[in-house]
Amino acid sequence: SAYFSQSLFVKVIHQAKQHLTSTAIVSGGEVFNYQQLITRSQEIATAILKNTSDLQEARIAFMVSPGFDYVATLWGIWQAGGVVVPLCLTHPPLSLHYTLKDSAASCVITSAEFQSVLEPIVAQLPVTLLMLSDVDKKISTLPEVSSQRRAMILYTSGTTNLPKGVVTTHKNIEAQIAALVNAWHWNNHDHTLCILPLHHVHGIVNVICCSLWVGATCEFLPSFDAANVFHVFMQGRVNVFMAVPTIYYKLVAHWETLPQNQQQELGKILLDFRLMVSGSAALPESIMENWKKISGHILLERYGMTELGMAISNPYTGERKAGHVGLPLPGVSIRLCNERDETVNDEPGEIQVKGDNVFLEYWNKPEETSKNFTLDGWFRTGDVAVLNNGYYRIMGRSSVDIIKSGGYKISALEIEEVLRQHPSVSDCSVVGLDSEEWGELVAAALIATDPLDIQELTHWLKERMPGYRIPRKFLFVNELPRNAMGKVTKNDVKKLFTV
Repeated sequence: SAYFSQSLFVKVIHQAKQHLTSTAIVSGGEVFNYQQLITRSQEIATAILKNTSDLQEARIAFMVSPGFDYVATLWGIWQAGGVVVPLCLTHPPLSLHYTLKDSAASCVITSAEFQSVLEPIVAQLPVTLLMLSDVDKKISTLPEVSSQRRAMILYTSGTTNLPKGVVTTHKNIEAQIAALVNAWHWNNHDHTLCILPLHHVHGIVNVICCSLWVGATCEFLPSFDAANVFHVFMQGRVNVFMAVPTIYYKLVAHWETLPQNQQQELGKILLDFRLMVSGSAALPESIMENWKKISGHILLERYGMTELGMAISNPYTGERKAGHVGLPLPGVSIRLCNERDETVNDEPGEIQVKGDNVFLEYWNKPEETSKNFTLDGWFRTGDVAVLNNGYYRIMGRSSVDIIKSGGYKISALEIEEVLRQHPSVSDCSVVGLDSEEWGELVAAALIATDPLDIQELTHWLKERMPGYRIPRKFLFVNELPRNAMGKVTKNDVKKLFTV
């Protein structure tokens, strides 16, 4: 059982050594094999360690573009016994300062392109800056790290206050990887394309860690561009793709502009993919249908969060139900509970989760941590779901998507789903606004493709949903406020109504 006490990276390296000459990473027009990745990561580990033998969970932040250097840095910090703190490449200086200060990072690793952003911030903090260009080709003895140790801190966008640092151990991340490798049939012939921001669990664990765990190839694009993504697809190497609903929406929109012969060629290529996944936000059924027409694939929808990795997934083989996130993943226990933490069966309840995948703690926030766990150790997700024939359907976040209006509990996501079916609505966001009369008033922000008459729209909605769900306030906007993952930020939507 000594094998099980080893840390994640020991096993990652052990796995990688089975595939030394295989292509690990394609980025910036270059191809790198597993041997190059291991060597570079050990050089970085040696440079961070300097003259110490073990970082002993020191926090090491890094701001590196997606690609070979990003992964080598991630592996390097783990091998030196450090805790990785990935920084968001698009965050303003104030946010970066907050993350570095809150995590008490001792060092930031970066490349030339971010040097000018980081230098003034680092000057205000007890942090050293390590340039990747200064890392020597030297490898020293690296420490032994146990699986119980902290491995990563990811900062989640708090809905109300400052972001919290979510701490996962090597064991937590390994459990997250193992569940997905098993459930989604990852293998060393896979070739995936990563276009997701890499300060989130979706990109780091689901795409990078899973692909490299099995000896597959992970290709990177520096940023999302629909034409570039299709260009990569047309080369016929990619067979696994994971993205957020917004990206599928943009791919569909771009596909519609292509000449018919290109559409048909793309359709043939997409049909050969092994797996296509959508996550990080609810997948509108309209996008799911459009993508199916183009690619022949029913997108696999799943549910997870920074604190858990993935917890629930539609089956790889078997029915994928639109609007549902599926069944618990292997090794993950799920229950639905009411406000008193009592399990409920035939009604909506909060998703609570237990398993090795569940995070250790919120960094330096013991009260916050204990508040989010039940007395018997279940993590309270704050997400409300209902169970339909064994499949979970997310109703929304209890704080922003469950609107309590006139004594009813209303799911904003269900109203959005109906609104998007209207021929003149290209996207929308439904929120609850404080109201003396109703508790909360149902309001909808709409992106319309044609002029829309509110009375006609309301009449159209009446034919499709009960009266108490129909928005009483509408607002037309050119775009919806979103975070880096493309998820609509509902608190910002609410503000649009008060302007």
